[in-house]
Amino acid sequence: MSDRIIRAVTCDGAIKILAMTARETVEEARRIHDLTPLTAAALGRTLVAASLLGNDLKGENDTITVRIDSDGPIGSIVAVSDSLGYVRGYCKNPQADLPVRESDRKIDVSGGVGNGTLSIIKDLGMKEPYIGQTQLVSGEIAEDITAYLATSEQIPSVCALGVLVERDWSIRAAGGYIIQLLPGVYDDEIDRLEECIKKARAVTECLDEGMSLEEILETTLTGFEIEVLDEYEVGYRCTCSRERTRGVLMSIGAEELRTIAEEDGQAEVNCQFCDNKYLFNNEDISEIIREIESKQ
Repeated sequence: MSDRIIRAVTCDGAIKILAMTARETVEEARRIHDLTPLTAAALGRTLVAASLLGNDLKGENDTITVRIDSDGPIGSIVAVSDSLGYVRGYCKNPQADLPVRESDRKIDVSGGVGNGTLSIIKDLGMKEPYIGQTQLVSGEIAEDITAYLATSEQIPSVCALGVLVERDWSIRAAGGYIIQLLPGVYDDEIDRLEECIKKARAVTECLDEGMSLEEILETTLTGFEIEVLDEYEVGYRCTCSRERTRGVLMSIGAEELRTIAEEDGQAEVNCQFCDNKYLFNNEDISEIIREIESKQ
């Protein structure tokens, strides 16, 4: 069954909601990158966050990148989403792992992430992308996204993200939601929302019980009437191709390509997002060099 995102609002116009199921998406990332339970949880949460934020973009060709740079054993984490919510990503150290936390016997995502920064990069087709950055507040990722939205975009929000990993390391459940207060909301509605969030169950617990996104939102936002506006099928999707990779080789210049051809006899480029390998032999490189020089 495909993953999906729903967009919804409360009928009083006070709250906007984006919610996602992501088991297939995170499982595909786990398979491609051979992730451990720790890195599957961390990258999976980041993929869900990027997908939800991407689905909120307006332009058809807009993209958003969620990047975490930190000092934990996982290293950097990158997730990129298009405006529908199709997402791809990777982490620097996919084989990083830690024991479960003694306090609650859960995967130690915060320990794996460590301290650092969260950057959100929006490419909206302008001359330069918009880049916002905040310090990580916990390394749990959902709390860091919440803090970013409040600090950098002044949008009061609640973000919940979760990945549940089986004993064989496959993904049992994954998903999340972002709840945002809309302009003009009254104080009593804010108080009601805060009370709901305090009582909210973990999103993976709900998904593991077979609850739909609509049921999760109704349970989480008790007392609010919810209207679903749109629904989208989403998943893990890489946009790499041999032609795009050729463009990357062109960008490094003729002299560098000559050096690669002389020393290695070929150029092999691996996609970080999907692990596809593109091989360019000496004849391919010579053709690229001729094209570069013809444009000078």
